[in-house]
Amino acid sequence: MNTREKLIKKCDELKDLLLEKKDAYGDSALNPVGIFSYLKASEAIRIRLDDKLKRIQNVGINDKTEDTLMDCAGYMVLLMIANENESNNIQGCLRQGGTAPHTDGSGYGRLCS
Repeated sequence: MNTREKLIKKCDELKDLLLEKKDAYGDSALNPVGIFSYLKASEAIRIRLDDKLKRIQNVGINDKTEDTLMDCAGYMVLLMIANENESNNIQGCLRQGGTAPHTDGSGYGRLCS
């Protein structure tokens, strides 16, 4: 298998993992319920990434953490989507005369006020 085929295979595996987790958990990563935490999706995803990276730091990269690498890649994709969603929401709020989280001082991820 050449590099191109390996890239396609890994990206397909990542896509399948993300879709499987979306089916299992819904949109919880991109639309957090906000029961225990009021973090924006992007902030919550960064915390999840920190946890995954800490596991790799503690255990190393081996057969036991191979799934952790795929999880990190998945969270990176989710983080890109969350950042895009939040940017679009902020721009929409500003166009409607509202304030964005970084301008209202709340720090709780409100996207419109």
